[in-house]
Amino acid sequence: MSESQQSAANLAFPPSQAFAAQANVTEAEFAKADSNRVAFWEEQAGRLDWAEPFSETLDWSNPPFAKWFVGGKLNVAYNCVDRHVDNGRGDKVAFYFVGEPGDTRTITYADLKDEVSRAANALTDLGVSAGD
Repeated sequence: MSESQQSAANLAFPPSQAFAAQANVTEAEFAKADSNRVAFWEEQAGRLDWAEPFSETLDWSNPPFAKWFVGGKLNVAYNCVDRHVDNGRGDKVAFYFVGEPGDTRTITYADLKDEVSRAANALTDLGVSAGD
């Protein structure tokens, strides 16, 4: 492995103290999850936009086969991208891209939504449809 490859492989991006201080998950969240895992995950599921809401958080009627969020349906792309734009955060950074030396980009949620739409349209043009 070349020196530049080793250097790239060892890149780390630790969060700033200010960023870590406003994190969603704290030690208190771990304690809450430990005390009642089903209630904890039901609460977390409420942070998502459900295309169809679930009727039961956990069905454990046929061990060892657990079913979580029974009857619920999610649109992952909507939850990852579109809802941020719909909620007025389209200009916020979705991710920073770091590629080869000198190739960096800042991608906003609006940018990402446009790219996802282009990819979805290309798949539709190729005959791909829901369920494929």
